[in-house]
This record gives sequence, C-alpha cells and structure tokens, in this order.
Amino acid sequence: MTRSSVVFPIGEEGEGAARRTLGNRLSAVAAFLRRVNGEHDNRRVVHGIKVGIALVLASLVSFVGPLYRIFQEDAAWAVMTVVVMFEFYAGATLSKGLNRAVGTLSGGMLGCLSVILAKFIPGQVGSTIGVGIAVFIFGAAATYARSIPCIKRKYDYGGMIFILSFSLVAVSGVQSKYYKDILRIALLRLGTVAIGFVASMFTSLFIFPIWAGSELHTSMAPKFELLACSMEGLLERYFEVEADKDSKADGSFKSCRPVLNSKAKDESLALFAKCEWWNWKFGLSYPWDKYLKIGEFLRELAATIVALEVCIKSSRQPAADVRRLIKEPCELVASSLTMTLRELGESIMNKRRCQSNVRAVQKLRTSWLVLRLYKSPAKLEHVCDSGQDLAVSSFVFLLTEMVEKLEWLVKEVEELGDLAKFKSNDI
Repeated sequence: MTRSSVVFPIGEEGEGAARRTLGNRLSAVAAFLRRVNGEHDNRRVVHGIKVGIALVLASLVSFVGPLYRIFQEDAAWAVMTVVVMFEFYAGATLSKGLNRAVGTLSGGMLGCLSVILAKFIPGQVGSTIGVGIAVFIFGAAATYARSIPCIKRKYDYGGMIFILSFSLVAVSGVQSKYYKDILRIALLRLGTVAIGFVASMFTSLFIFPIWAGSELHTSMAPKFELLACSMEGLLERYFEVEADKDSKADGSFKSCRPVLNSKAKDESLALFAKCEWWNWKFGLSYPWDKYLKIGEFLRELAATIVALEVCIKSSRQPAADVRRLIKEPCELVASSLTMTLRELGESIMNKRRCQSNVRAVQKLRTSWLVLRLYKSPAKLEHVCDSGQDLAVSSFVFLLTEMVEKLEWLVKEVEELGDLAKFKSNDI
C-alpha cells in the first residue's frame, strides 16, 4: 500500500497541500468515530429489545399457573435476576451471571448449614442468637474480602450476592421448625435465580450478541491513527515561520484525550472478553492481556505528544531560523513514526502480520541517531542563546523518547501477532 510522506514540501503550495492532506486524514478519523457512534446507537436499541425479551422469558414463572404454584412469591426473583445481571456486552452478562450463580449457591448452602447448626442450640432464643452470630461473621468477612483490590475488580458482585443470599436464607429459616422447610426456601431461591440466569444468557448469547472482544479489537486501530494525525499536526505548526501561539491551543490534547482516557474501558473490555467463549472470531485463548500492554504504550506516546505541544506553546519558542535548522531530521523522525503507527494499526485491525516491522525499526533507529546529532550543543551554540537551546533540546529529546517507545510498541504488536496467530500478508 502506498503511503503519503510526512516530509512537508517547501513553499506556499507545499504547505497548502500538507494542510489539505492532514485535513483529509482528520476528516477520515472523524467520519470513523461518527460511524462507530452510530453503530453504538443502533446497538443500544438492540440491547433494550434483548432486555425486554429476557424479562418476558423470566416472567413466565409468574404467568404460567403450574410454575407459579411451585415458586409463588419467590417467582419475582427470576425477574430481579434479569434486571441486575443483564449487561450490554455478552461477556459482561456471563461474568455477572457466573458471579451471581456462585454467590447464590454458596450463600444459600452456608445459610442452610448455619440454620441447621443453630437448631442444635437449646431454645428458640439460643437458635436466633446463633444465626445472628453467623450472619455477623460471614457478612463481615465477605465485606472485608470485597474490599481487597484483586477481588473487588473481578468478584465484587459475587461477594455482594453471597451476603444477600446467606442473610436471606438464614433469617428466613430461623423461624422454620423442620429441616425440609429450610432446604425448600434455599432451593426455591436458587431455582428462580437459575431461571433468570438462563433467560439472560440465552438472550445475550444467541440473539444478536454484542461482544466486548470485538469492541476492544476494533477500538485499537483508531488510536494509532489519532496519534499519527496529532504528530503530523504538531510538526506542521512547529515549523511554521510565523507561529501564532493562540492558534496552538490544545488541539493535540483534545485529539489524544480518547487515548489517554482509555485505560479503564480497555481493562473492563479485556476482562469481559475472557468470558466470551462463544465468540468464534477470536477463540478461547486469545491474548487479550496484550491489548492492555499495547494500550499502555499508546497512552505513553499520547502523553509525549501532549508534552511536545507544551514545548510549542512555550514562551521561549526558538526563532524561525533555529527551527529550520532541525526541520529536516525532525520531519524524518515524524515520517518514520507516523508510517510505523499506521502500519501497526492496520496490522491489528486486519489481524495480519506487519511484514515491514524490521525495516521500520531500522529506519526509526537511523532517524534517532540523526536527531541526536542535531541535539548536540555544537550544532546549536552558534545560532541560539541558552534559552532557545533548552527549548530545542527539550523538543528533540521528546521526539527521541517517542522513537524508543515506538520500538517497544512494535515488539508488543509482533508478540500479539505470534500469540494470536495473525495471518501473513502472503496468505
């Protein structure tokens, strides 16, 4: 695929062409984001319809006479289960459903056991005190466990359901005189929760499923393109002969904001994607953790781009002739950076190995060496004072840092291709 160079032509026509090229690329990114937002709107409608279907299926426990005579007032628990566990993504619904199933089962069994053991204490008051002590111990212990970060991130909902199920079964069974009544209470609660679980999972997985893994995968490539476009815009503004600082407000920060703020969403999507066993596009052992590492490097690059913009807006901006001195090596580095970013983004989006990774790394290292030569004081001492030298050195240093970070990013994408078994371009 032919790629446009980032090196800007000299003259007014060349600068105009560069601006038009950059404008076209930013328009393409904006169009992609609008299309994604439109898809999200459509998916929200689908999600609402699916929740309605799941609620109707769970309500059959109350609508069908024989089922209602079995469960009676406990039939409402099926509907409540759908309401609290149905999520937008299929993996999130499955994760929450498994948490609820384990929490309900373990809480119900321990609740029954606590009531049965409390019955051995003489007198009704003694049994009540025994159940109260059990509720206190298990409730306090489960609440403390929920506050542990590793448990809170994955099993917080299951811990809450455990406390709820244990307390309800234990408190409801303390007034029962027979063991079979205690077991009946637990089984009815478990049965209605199971009905709600099945209704939610059937609707989420088999009726237009919305996959968290697909969302995480398709949201990664636009981040590469946003960083590439931001880098091009920065270099163009930096080497303008008459730089208007008011026009350099915070464009790159706004462009990089989706990348900088993507950590929480990426972690949630990766967690849900690991539960999506039915997503045939990626398989059971897809390396979702690699997406999190790639996202970390992208956020570091975005932060460096924001730091570059701070250099541009500095009051100690070097003179135009000083900026022209480092223009050629900086544009060489920017060309290597943007080309590599776009190739990596397309590699992930198309699930194909990037065959030019080795060549790209070599070009990045060559650009890095050239830029470091221009960073030396001997190159700048005869054209600028100490303040301008510091500004130029800071700008060049940040560019070299981006080159080093991008080399690590290339390695992470290569490892992702190996683990995920991306296809080669010749296939």
